[in-house]
Amino acid sequence: MRIKLSSVLVSDQDHALAYYTDVLGFVKKDDIPAGEYRWLTVVSPEDPDGAQLVLEPNAFPPSATYQRALFEAGIPLTSLEVDDVTREFERLRALDVVFTVPPTPAGDTTIAVFDDTCGNLIQIHQAA
Repeated sequence: MRIKLSSVLVSDQDHALAYYTDVLGFVKKDDIPAGEYRWLTVVSPEDPDGAQLVLEPNAFPPSATYQRALFEAGIPLTSLEVDDVTREFERLRALDVVFTVPPTPAGDTTIAVFDDTCGNLIQIHQAA
């Protein structure tokens, strides 16, 4: 068993695609019309055939409620691995990304949390 897809709830797929590609550095993988919305995925440029992140519309009312509750509680929706949290923090801050948690030791890893402007807090972490 492997993880091939993981979802991030987003309030606007076009905005999310621009943010996740232009700011975070992901690459668009799939963009398939699916009625009112799209099957929209991004991947790491370092692993284009690896796990895909689905930019999932939060149109289902319970998902929007869940997303808002996590955000208001300060809980990240997901965590993304980076090689160097401090370097990524500085790179993203230079692009006006708003962090709610600066690089912080957490056991044998370092984390930071930012607002993805799509309704989520996203954690980045540096593997030990």
